[in-house]
Amino acid sequence: MNGASPLAGRCIIVTRPPRQAEGLAAAIEARGGAAECIPVMVVEAAPMDAVLAGVIERLDDFSLAFFVSANAVTYGLAAVQQRRSWPHTLKVATVGPGSERALHKAGFDRVIAPDSGFDSESVLALPEFAAEAVKGKGVVIFRGNGGRDLLGDTLMKRGASVAYAACYQRQVPQVGAERLLALADSADAIVLTSSEGVGNVAAMLGEAVSRLHVVPVICSHPRIAARARAAGFRTVVETTPGDNGLIEGMENFFRVESKR
Repeated sequence: MNGASPLAGRCIIVTRPPRQAEGLAAAIEARGGAAECIPVMVVEAAPMDAVLAGVIERLDDFSLAFFVSANAVTYGLAAVQQRRSWPHTLKVATVGPGSERALHKAGFDRVIAPDSGFDSESVLALPEFAAEAVKGKGVVIFRGNGGRDLLGDTLMKRGASVAYAACYQRQVPQVGAERLLALADSADAIVLTSSEGVGNVAAMLGEAVSRLHVVPVICSHPRIAARARAAGFRTVVETTPGDNGLIEGMENFFRVESKR
């Protein structure tokens, strides 16, 4: 890097779960910033119930396995490994750079993923998800409890047989609210990388969430940005997805702010 980064001396709240926060926090601190990691979501393995076990037992019936996130990769593959090996004919697909890296790290050489967009709409635009490619095929979607049904619903309309494997669950943390409020007057930005995370901040703080509304929000998707604005945040900065996109977006924002 040439010269000081616009992040130097900035306090950035990173709200991802601990494992996902590490890389972004390290990148902020490498640029002279202070990363305050306060998870607004707890992620843990879902119980191995009859539904999840049944889907795993019949993985050979599917042609394509889709992982909605890096968490889906971590917990989905762990659940599969409890009961069986991965079918060598079952192709894998995902939505973003982080989950794509996680699949490569897990040993999958060929991962179907979009080059841009990084959402369900961009996945559905891939040739591997076209009607002529999925009609009559089985698709298993590894995901958390709940989540958007756009991908599965669209694939079923295109003639695919879809099954969901809920391999992890998300909850609102029981701790962290006091730290968030303590930083309300000193933080330069708060990073929110899921729509659910925006709602969790409000759930954690109640009416006191209004104290955070003056802190600029950095987010990586239009859907998250819209949720943050609707929640009352006054300054919302939308970046491209991934850690690099978030860092670049933050630097651009503070570069402009420093000239005002």
